[in-house]
Amino acid sequence: MDEPVTQAPPPRIRVLLLDDDHFMLELLTDMLADLGNSGGGAGGGVAAFEVRTESDARRALASLALDPPALLICDLSMPDMDGIEFMQAAAAAGFGGGVMLLSGMDSGVRKAAERLARAHGLNVLGAFKKPISALELQAALGPLLGPAQDPDAPGHENLYNPSPVSGK
Repeated sequence: MDEPVTQAPPPRIRVLLLDDDHFMLELLTDMLADLGNSGGGAGGGVAAFEVRTESDARRALASLALDPPALLICDLSMPDMDGIEFMQAAAAAGFGGGVMLLSGMDSGVRKAAERLARAHGLNVLGAFKKPISALELQAALGPLLGPAQDPDAPGHENLYNPSPVSGK
């Protein structure tokens, strides 16, 4: 007899959030959960996020090597190792996922950090002023979310290693 066809759940996108501000970590985690749940009902096709948070850059760097995420969201201003140093170390370690930079610093600093991260070969999705809005976050994640919304899109099955974003 015919059995009902069940649609596989959407893929989970692994995300590492790095910020020394615990409130910001909670806020970003909640925003990603909301994005993963929007339209994510039966057959919604929106990818869910598997979020890991870290407030210590050195521990985050160690975990980056052991369990690389598809997306790294990193604050630029942190004690001990700032976001620039972290990006250099992540690039040297061969991190190939998407990178979003966050900072409360002025736009010139954010743009310089973005250029530097790209110069190191990182796949930068953008540098954003803290706190980032839900709409900005959703727009920045478009390259990661796009294939999950169309099961026939090329690369749909591999959201853990997103391809570089061109023209950014």
